[in-house]
Amino acid sequence: MIDVRSFNSLGGANHGWLDAKHHFSFASYNDPKRMGWGALRVWNDDTIAAGTGFPPHPHSDMEIITYVREGAITHEDSLGNKGRTEAGDVQVMSAGTGIRHAEYNAEPEATRIFQIWIIPDGERKAPSWGTRPFPKGERSGQFVTLASGMAGDGDALPIRTDARVLGASVKAGQTVEYTLGEGRFAYMVPAEGSIQINGKTLNKGDGAAIRDETTLRITASADAELVLVDSAA
Repeated sequence: MIDVRSFNSLGGANHGWLDAKHHFSFASYNDPKRMGWGALRVWNDDTIAAGTGFPPHPHSDMEIITYVREGAITHEDSLGNKGRTEAGDVQVMSAGTGIRHAEYNAEPEATRIFQIWIIPDGERKAPSWGTRPFPKGERSGQFVTLASGMAGDGDALPIRTDARVLGASVKAGQTVEYTLGEGRFAYMVPAEGSIQINGKTLNKGDGAAIRDETTLRITASADAELVLVDSAA
């Protein structure tokens, strides 16, 4: 089953400094049919104007992954962490028992990000934060695990949930595959380009909610940059 959710069907709001699109219910956008997908709870497509950003605010009990599409995001938190994450790279914040953080676009141009929230599992732990580069050349023609709480994914940024976040860069006409385990939920969005996935068409910004598909066969119609979340129920 693949449910395509076009970019134009997403919820959201334009706050001037922030133009936000929501794949799932978030803030003032409430759709009972889009409350999450497996353990995936939030997928926001945010455009943040230059010199603006999210002031300090609290979180707890959530794994928050930021995938930077264009520009860069600058992070500060109550643990004393500071860092700048550039386009193509990823940061992870495990909110755990509680953390305050701010995310600013200190760049001279707009920054675009995917903000992905996944519900944690297991024991509550102290909060943490980390970032690392993922050169796009390393994921050319294949999926690379960016963040994961699954066994065997030691090279990825750690998250505290039975899920993984993956990225792939696929040239027009190229095909990549991903095997989805039994009972798993997947959600995919092309950050760029357009693709065919098991016979369904996705364009830039569209979402695909996937389950009961053993193999995902993805062919790029135009050069594409893909982000995929594979999670437990």
